[in-house]
Amino acid sequence: MEQEKRVLIAFVLSVAMLMVWRIFFVKMPPPPPKTSAPVSQKAAPAPSGSPQTPGQSPSPNQAAPRPAAVTLPVEQGTSAQDLVIEDEFYRVTLSTQGGLVKSWVLKKYLDEQDKPLDVVNSEACKTLGFPMSLNVLAGSAGQPDQTLSDRLNSALYVASPSGTTLQAPVKVVLTNSDGKMRARKEFSFGKGYEVDAEVSVFDGQNYEPLEVKWPGGFGDQSLPFKVREALSQAVYGTPDHLTKVAESKVKEPRAIPGPLVAGLEDRFFVDVFLPDSPEADLFRVERRTWTPANWTEKEPPGALEAALGSAEGKPLAFRLLVAPKDLDVLRAVKPPLDGLVDYGWFSFIAKPLFLALRYVYDHWIHNWGWAIVILTVLLNLALFPLKMKSIRSAQEMQRVAPLVKSIQDKYKQYKFNDPRKQRMNEEVMKLYKEHHINPLGGCVPMVLQLPLLYGFYELLETAIELRHAPWVLWIKDLASPDNFHLFGYPLPLLPIVMIVTMFVLQLMTPMATVDPSQKRMMMVTPLVFGIIFFRLASGLNLYYLTANIVGIGQQMLINRMIPKQAPAPPPSGRSKPPVRSAVTVNK
Repeated sequence: MEQEKRVLIAFVLSVAMLMVWRIFFVKMPPPPPKTSAPVSQKAAPAPSGSPQTPGQSPSPNQAAPRPAAVTLPVEQGTSAQDLVIEDEFYRVTLSTQGGLVKSWVLKKYLDEQDKPLDVVNSEACKTLGFPMSLNVLAGSAGQPDQTLSDRLNSALYVASPSGTTLQAPVKVVLTNSDGKMRARKEFSFGKGYEVDAEVSVFDGQNYEPLEVKWPGGFGDQSLPFKVREALSQAVYGTPDHLTKVAESKVKEPRAIPGPLVAGLEDRFFVDVFLPDSPEADLFRVERRTWTPANWTEKEPPGALEAALGSAEGKPLAFRLLVAPKDLDVLRAVKPPLDGLVDYGWFSFIAKPLFLALRYVYDHWIHNWGWAIVILTVLLNLALFPLKMKSIRSAQEMQRVAPLVKSIQDKYKQYKFNDPRKQRMNEEVMKLYKEHHINPLGGCVPMVLQLPLLYGFYELLETAIELRHAPWVLWIKDLASPDNFHLFGYPLPLLPIVMIVTMFVLQLMTPMATVDPSQKRMMMVTPLVFGIIFFRLASGLNLYYLTANIVGIGQQMLINRMIPKQAPAPPPSGRSKPPVRSAVTVNK
């Protein structure tokens, strides 16, 4: 088999193997059985006929005495008020109506419309509820008491401290009490992306089991609905073993007991609960639908809802992390959460590549586009010996290609499963041995480069540093496709130039085949790659374009260093390739 066929087949098989692995072996764990939060066990009063002596422990069959009732003062606000808490990293707007989060702006990032990035979908939240809304699990079988929950999520809270704008670090306490039931939400905003929180509902004698929710989805709300849904995921587990579930896979509510990390994420940002008592808490995720204004399509869009709950009769304490998926930020969390940055199967290659790319950016040139160019050049120079070996092998294969073709012609009348086909393989291998050719010599260097290519792909698709990072002229976002327009028509220049350079490199590279149809097939490959790359990130196109340009320069050098060789003489001293009749072969 010619080298180009082997390389193409090796590439196709590699991609197919990865796809099969993801489909059949990387399965999401089945949703655990639905577990209802048990109703808090409120102790019944002791029977009047058997008073308990002070200091005497209750008998095993006797319920513990009901705690003494506490008089709850009435604490209710008079009007809805927005509290804005600011830090250099965020601007959070809390409303005293419901004690809810109305917006959460990450100040160092912009959305697709160049506005400050708000990760709260306010339009969806008007229907589904705003972040930090409560579900009081005081109903039958641990189901939410919807009437009480709705009242607490719309009541007017008293804020302490008062004021419209507060600077972090600051602790904000929101309280509402009607004298019978008191809801309290405490948020401690610090000098980072983490917020310490504690919520509780107290009836004067017991804390009610409850859950706190982040409904309405999460992430960059300026993206189209379909893009948002494709990028939206639920994430839960331990820092060392995180499970991620795409929104499209959440067909019904899932209840997961006791994760250390639980929340929502999109491609570049994350919103997770970090409970203080993970062994006693429960994480729930479900997909809910809503109808935007002027919606005309048949199926309404969906949005993930994440909730952290506790069945224990005590306040629910947790940390809330709303942050970019920046390695430095995530590593500063306790415990470190850099596992949230998922570089895919080749993370062991992609992470060192990212660190090298960041080093080039930090120490050599403060432009991510030029950093990609420099790192690509360095990588191709490092891989040059492998390329030399591949080209030498290709030229050797090209020399004996006519002889291989003559052997194949002898056996072409036999079917693939005919035992006589084995003789053809034996003759071809004998020919390679006589000319000291390793038929895998050209494939091995290519196969060794595949993990590097996949790793670079994952890196450029995942690193938040490339989001909205400009390069030159019209390239304003290396994480988005090329959006160049000519006279109002889209004309993605980077993919087009990449296709041209791939064609040039293909023409310059020696092929180990003399079959015109196979050559034409190989020449179509750049066009196929270019079509695929039209909608991929500009940074990825820049990487491949740079690699092609470097490859052209290297190929020019190789063509001078390794002159073309004459066709190989027939093996065993024969003047021409052996031609045997079918009768002779049958003998």
